[in-house]
Amino acid sequence: MIKFKIITPERTVFEAEVTQVTLPVTEGEVTILANHRPYIASLTPGEIVLKTKKADGEEEMDLVVSGGFIEFNENKLTVLADTAERAEEIDLKRAEEARTRAEELKKNCIEMDESEYARVAAAIQKESARIRVAKKHYTRSGMKIN
Repeated sequence: MIKFKIITPERTVFEAEVTQVTLPVTEGEVTILANHRPYIASLTPGEIVLKTKKADGEEEMDLVVSGGFIEFNENKLTVLADTAERAEEIDLKRAEEARTRAEELKKNCIEMDESEYARVAAAIQKESARIRVAKKHYTRSGMKIN
């Protein structure tokens, strides 16, 4: 088992023992299992998928992060995230509106320096991940998506 903890500057978002964690890192995507070698990486905006063992099988949980860092050592995985949300906390409508605003900003800016472009692209990536995680949660919960 892995002792998993994800924290932001504001709060501890989630803490539990898990069997597997898949995270978006700058090199792509990494899956951490128990007894993985020590590992440190930068997070990119995207989805974190946690798996836990239950009496009747395995359960999956999704979170979304906007960036940050991870450290894994001695079966303890700590995620220091800029922002993080559990799937059930995401307001799908607000996420879709935020992504639309970011895409419009990108489309309407004739001249944009590299840092501004990177900020807008990261916002689009973050909101897209929020939408993906929220839709997956609603589908898994049997809720209707409008």
